[in-house]
Amino acid sequence: MKKIFNYILAASFGLMAASCSDFLDEQVPQGTLDENQVKDPSLVESTIISAYAGFTQGEDINGSFSMWNYDVRSDDAYKGGSSVNDGDVFHQLEVQKGVLTTNWNISDMWNRLYITISRVNSAISVLEKCDDSYALKDQRMAEMKFLRAYSHFLLKRLFKNIPFIMNANLQYEEYNTLSNTEYTNDEAWGIIAKELEEAYEVLPVKQTEKGRPTKAACAAFLAKVYLYKAYRQDDAMSHKVTSINTDDLDKVIKYTDPAIYAAGGYALEADIHNNFRPEEQYENGCESIWAIQYSRNDGSTYGNLNWSNGLICPNIADVTDGGCDFYKPSQNLVNAFRTDNSGLPLIDNFNQKDYDMTADNADPRLFLTVGMPGLPYMFNQDYIMNRTSNWSRSGGLYGYYVTLKQNVDPALIGQYLIKGSFWATSMNRIVFRYADVLLERAEALAQLGKTTEAIALVNQIRSRAASSTQMIGNYPSKYGVKFYCKNYTGSYDKEKAIKIVKMERRLELAMESERFFDLVRWGEAAQTLNSYYAAEKTKCTVYGEAEFTADKGEYLPIPFAQVAASNGYYTQNIGNW
Repeated sequence: MKKIFNYILAASFGLMAASCSDFLDEQVPQGTLDENQVKDPSLVESTIISAYAGFTQGEDINGSFSMWNYDVRSDDAYKGGSSVNDGDVFHQLEVQKGVLTTNWNISDMWNRLYITISRVNSAISVLEKCDDSYALKDQRMAEMKFLRAYSHFLLKRLFKNIPFIMNANLQYEEYNTLSNTEYTNDEAWGIIAKELEEAYEVLPVKQTEKGRPTKAACAAFLAKVYLYKAYRQDDAMSHKVTSINTDDLDKVIKYTDPAIYAAGGYALEADIHNNFRPEEQYENGCESIWAIQYSRNDGSTYGNLNWSNGLICPNIADVTDGGCDFYKPSQNLVNAFRTDNSGLPLIDNFNQKDYDMTADNADPRLFLTVGMPGLPYMFNQDYIMNRTSNWSRSGGLYGYYVTLKQNVDPALIGQYLIKGSFWATSMNRIVFRYADVLLERAEALAQLGKTTEAIALVNQIRSRAASSTQMIGNYPSKYGVKFYCKNYTGSYDKEKAIKIVKMERRLELAMESERFFDLVRWGEAAQTLNSYYAAEKTKCTVYGEAEFTADKGEYLPIPFAQVAASNGYYTQNIGNW
């Protein structure tokens, strides 16, 4: 099967900005297709391919669209690297101190995503000029709406108040009057949802080429958008959750209907680790609803490789020299995988003691998420992790744990793990996977008081977790670890059921860059993270002065350059930036 992201158009059409201020103030369309050209399917497809390519070519290791760089603000991960000065602007985000509106990591992500939107809008502009002789016009338009919604979604999670570029044919003067506060928070989520609902009506159940969104992919995206929308944050002077909207929760239920996903052949993998393997037989598996496609051996020097995780690889002497060792699992996350004598998470007191590998019970997902001293790195017994610089460039400042979900077995160097300027892989990045859909449905059900149904879905995830031992089956006998993961069997009130679902989201999606955004969505970032900082100060000294400021730290500031170039149409986020 072709992977649509593999084909990169050398010259893109339309608005290709060097920065968003350029995008808003200086650029005009650089190339358009004439009346005859828009009837040529090959040329139309080229503009569409360019839009898809933006999601691989538009990101880099310092600005990953996976958002791992920005999830270092959560309690799941330490920034990592060699010191606090290595990627210092991300250290500032991690401890919520010294963040400036001029920091490059804030402007860079804004710019990259609006450049990607410009590619998509160029394709939409061409499609709008096509007549009905182009048989795929409606389907391709639905795909482009999906991509435009995805770009706006990433921006909104980061910045909250953003301009929406919904007219693909805006004139020069119109760019200069766009506002980032034209819509309330709820209205803004509604714009994204409306675009996706239009796409949902058109997209097919299955696509021939991997990487193109299907009806189920659009449903999964809609469920996520409506779940964000449900937690209303419409007080202009606060980021607090003021209410939880049941109509939006009902939409989550609608778009997580299991029949939608069964029709497309989607289900849970037998083992969660199958979602994080680079081999072709595992990529685009049954749980991968929509993924960014990467490739190797496609005729170019390095292929269309995944460079976005290039800073995450550990620096193993004489093996992965040059690995930068960023995005390291926190002790708090490791402790969260501890289980009690019933095989259930210690939701309220998991962090009272640090996990002891040979004494404590643990969910098997711990060993598929976090590499720990004394265990094989990426399940390869030739690389036993220890407390040396191989596993911590910082000499232990950020601990000795290593994330596993983004990394590849060193035995596959030259095949699926490739050294260029940094380390890269051909492993896809799953954006929407079926486990997330189940947990979103469970969360909506719990919030609606349908606790029995919610817990049943959580138990589906936990049953799969308990059986996810294909790579680690010998760990108990060889390394003395204790797997113990059981299902919930009691009846639970609404408050407890919501806690259960939230904990399960953390365990299942750990190190997949969802955690910080979940905390903000729930309105729990300040409370959770300040508690985390207090406990971590004795374990990871980088948190010595860390403090999360509510109604500020939840979102990035609007980049200074954008506010300055907006002629007064942009409003800075609250928080005295």
